[in-house]
Amino acid sequence: MRILISNDDGIEAPGIRALEEAALRLSDDVWVIAPDGNRSGFGHCISLRSGFSVSRVADRRFACSGTPADCVLAGLNWVFRDGGRPDLVLSGINEGRNVAEDVSYSGTMAVAREAALNGIPGIAFSAPRDSETFSNAGFDWLSARIRAFWETRGEWASEGHWLNVNLPRRVPAPMRAARIGRDKVATRVIIHEEDAVSARIEPLADRNYFTTGEDENGLIDSGYAAVTCLNWFGNAQVPAGALHELETA
Repeated sequence: MRILISNDDGIEAPGIRALEEAALRLSDDVWVIAPDGNRSGFGHCISLRSGFSVSRVADRRFACSGTPADCVLAGLNWVFRDGGRPDLVLSGINEGRNVAEDVSYSGTMAVAREAALNGIPGIAFSAPRDSETFSNAGFDWLSARIRAFWETRGEWASEGHWLNVNLPRRVPAPMRAARIGRDKVATRVIIHEEDAVSARIEPLADRNYFTTGEDENGLIDSGYAAVTCLNWFGNAQVPAGALHELETA
């Protein structure tokens, strides 16, 4: 099984090393293509017009100047262009939980979503910033969970779906399906400089960790690994009244 790993924290982040260690317990065909620096909050941005570069830094390890989604594109269109594209794409382990609104902002999520867009099973992993260091038992547990996800991919990876896994602070841990929460992120900004006509503004990753109990935050803080199955084509029905108003405007 060929596994591609990426993230948004950068190729030197501890989380991607941990995920690689777990993946290597499943397969000896593990590749890393990750940003050359932190790309947190880049969402599903791709480098249209500006382009990006990719360079090999070690055997089966590549650094990318672009975004997390660009890393997947680099794999499919250059690293593996002569065949043997990945069977599975893993993203993370993100430094910090990815819950609720993070699904929209997260570059970690974009890696798994880009895999889904290309018909490849994708799984995103995140963990709280104050998580414990992985033990050998923790690596075995995570490897076993990845194998279980892989073996059941026919049940969750069809038609643009991917998995979002938020680990608790300590693993091994029980795992449960979660509801998507309503935790608000980027609730504050810092205005570093301003005058009458301009300002330099920095959004902060502040959040209130709101939970309804059975959403991701509630499960994480209760010691569970929280899993959601997401898709890129989610939509709701357009109300008939809205269409009528458009037609008569």
